[in-house]
Parts: sequence; structure tokens; C-alpha cells
Amino acid sequence: MGVSLRSSGDDDDTSELADINITPFIDVVLVLLIIFMVAAPLSTVDVPVDLPVSNAQPQERPNEPLFLTVSDDLNLTLGEQPLDRGALQAALDAKTGGKRDERIFLRADEKVAYGDLMEVMNLLRSAGYLKIALVGLESAPAPEAPAAPAAQP
Repeated sequence: MGVSLRSSGDDDDTSELADINITPFIDVVLVLLIIFMVAAPLSTVDVPVDLPVSNAQPQERPNEPLFLTVSDDLNLTLGEQPLDRGALQAALDAKTGGKRDERIFLRADEKVAYGDLMEVMNLLRSAGYLKIALVGLESAPAPEAPAAPAAQP
């Protein structure tokens, strides 16, 4: 609440102004800005980890899924046919009938390096196939740890 400091000659006349004091509002906004500026870099994930087996719910599969397999020796197999990396786009176009929006199920041996898998994904992207599903093993529920033996007196 503000008070008028104008001297009107009459000391008993202290009329109040109806102005809003926004100083506390600005203080709160600045504190929140600082908090968000500090917290934003902390919310990004930049920690190297070993990725676990997926425990996501299996998605519905199409009647005839199109599997592209990367073996441990980095050879590609489309369905049951081995193929060369240079012939990947032509083989995919032949299998899908040229429909680039069809989902490609990408399977890879666990010994395949992440960089090699990304190279295959980049080949798929450059061929125009952007819907790529990574296939993994479904994990079984973790067994419960055995109970610790009771202490003996």
C-alpha cells in the first residue's frame, strides 16, 4: 500500500494511493529465474551407462514384419537373404514395394558395437526409411533375492 508524500498543507490529510507495489513480484520472479537457470543443466542426462535389456511391453507386430539383422561379423541380412550394404536400398524397395513409411525391425547381435549399429541406422535413414524399431529380448522378471539367514545366538 502506497502513501502520498505530497504536502498539501494539511498534515492530517494522508490519502492512500491505489497503486500496486510490484517489487515483491519482481523479487519472486528473479529468484525463480535463478533457480531454473541452475536446475536446467542438471536435468540433462550426460552419464555413460551400459544399456540394459528392455522390459517394455511388446508392441503389436504386423503380419509380415520386415527384419534387418546385423550379425556379429557386421553382415546384413534382410529377412533370410544376406545382402551387401550397397544393395540395401534396392532390396528394401523391392520388399516394401517402395513404401518408405513401412516400419523396419532392426535386430543386432549383442556384440555389435553401438557405432556400427548407428551406421546401419544411418544407411536406413539415407535410404528414406525413417520408421525403425529396435528388437531386443524380453526380460524376465528379476528373481527375488534370498532372505538373509537369521543371526544365531
